[in-house]
Amino acid sequence: MSIQFYNTISREKEAFHSINAGKVRMYTCGPTVYDFAHIGNYRTFIFEDLLRRYLEYRGYDVTQVMNVTDVDDNTIKRSRERGISLTALTNEYKSAFFADLKTLNMQAAHHYPEATNYIDQMIVMIEALEQKGFAYKAADGSVYFNIEKYGHYGKLAHLNPEEMIVGNRVVEDNYEKEGARDFALWKGYKSEDGDVQWDSPWGKGRPGWHIECSVMSTELLGNHFDIHCGGVDNIFPHHENELAQSVCSTGEDFVNYWLHSEYLLVDNKKMSKSLNNFYTLRDLLNQGYPADAIRWMLITTHYRQKLNFSVARLDEAQKAVNRLREFTSKLAEYEGLGSNAATEQIATARKQFASAMDDDLNISGGLGAIFELVRWGNRAMDQTELSTSGAQALLELMSSFDHVLAVLKMDSGLMREVDDKFIESKLAERVKARADRNFAASDAIRDELAALGVELIDTAEGTKWKQK
Repeated sequence: MSIQFYNTISREKEAFHSINAGKVRMYTCGPTVYDFAHIGNYRTFIFEDLLRRYLEYRGYDVTQVMNVTDVDDNTIKRSRERGISLTALTNEYKSAFFADLKTLNMQAAHHYPEATNYIDQMIVMIEALEQKGFAYKAADGSVYFNIEKYGHYGKLAHLNPEEMIVGNRVVEDNYEKEGARDFALWKGYKSEDGDVQWDSPWGKGRPGWHIECSVMSTELLGNHFDIHCGGVDNIFPHHENELAQSVCSTGEDFVNYWLHSEYLLVDNKKMSKSLNNFYTLRDLLNQGYPADAIRWMLITTHYRQKLNFSVARLDEAQKAVNRLREFTSKLAEYEGLGSNAATEQIATARKQFASAMDDDLNISGGLGAIFELVRWGNRAMDQTELSTSGAQALLELMSSFDHVLAVLKMDSGLMREVDDKFIESKLAERVKARADRNFAASDAIRDELAALGVELIDTAEGTKWKQK
């Protein structure tokens, strides 16, 4: 079966076929650098990372572009509130963002275009839209896209053309579907913009948010590319407007597959800065929750399902990561006299994993295949049925799965010094708990040590430990 993705524009699963055989060009929405990204943002970024990693697992050569929005309404407002330059503000949060990517073990994109480096190209695209009759200048020096001129406007967000407010304009970067109207490509200078301004054929001003991504994506990936990703909140107005202006300016198709991840919730409400109910990665690390558990929690719910954040989910995530690590450590140390080379089990796990993930990144099915293999492998080792070569083959398979999951070799992200005597005392407590058949207490001690970056490995000779 070929890979299938749910395409937002068709609202259906579609077989994936790249424009160029064996190669994928992918644009992934990145951060607006006016504050620390919250883990709701990172749910989208990690989904994009999972998508790229799985395409690579399936043999594609992927080129990923992730934009950095360093000029828009939010960045200008925040820099003025703090009394610092736009550059000083965005540099601060760019650094934090790239540090977070590393902590969460995300692959670096091939390109991180920053909007302020593409102003000239934005002006060229706006001029093309104006010349083709899709844009017009307003009295204040702003330039707007005329949605009435593009007959397919609303195709991505499935808007009803009769409900659009034709002839009216909106200058804000974000607005609701009910406010669908002509949107700003170029914003004429206003005093609240401070020193953020560029010269243009229409006078001093700055680009609108939506034109930025159209320019950066087409400059780096070409006018027509394979995949465009983001969160569901980007569908309208951002991606709708991006699609319209891109197609109208180039005269070509823009994107073949639109993939969008659902919200991360807190108490069943969307996590957002506007609701002040968000956690940053630093918040969670400072509270003692390891980065590997955070990554696991964010990837293991299907990207098109809402995910309700809770501490209990992080605890369960850490247990799952520990279980996989214990299995691979056991495989690495295994020397058995068994004859089972695990060939059949490996073929089955590989097939089941790919079959699930090919179905629109069905991560639950993919993990089910992995954990079924873990159960079989542990039994085979415990009963010394597995051969040493079989253990090595299983280890290599787990490594290939981890190219997609990217958790087994992750650092916890926690910076804590743990005394050896403290660890040994905890091990002694755990031995007693297990002897008393108090397995809940035993598991709690394991999780406590895992949160401190200590991995326990149960062997026939007793429990060993190592720093992650």
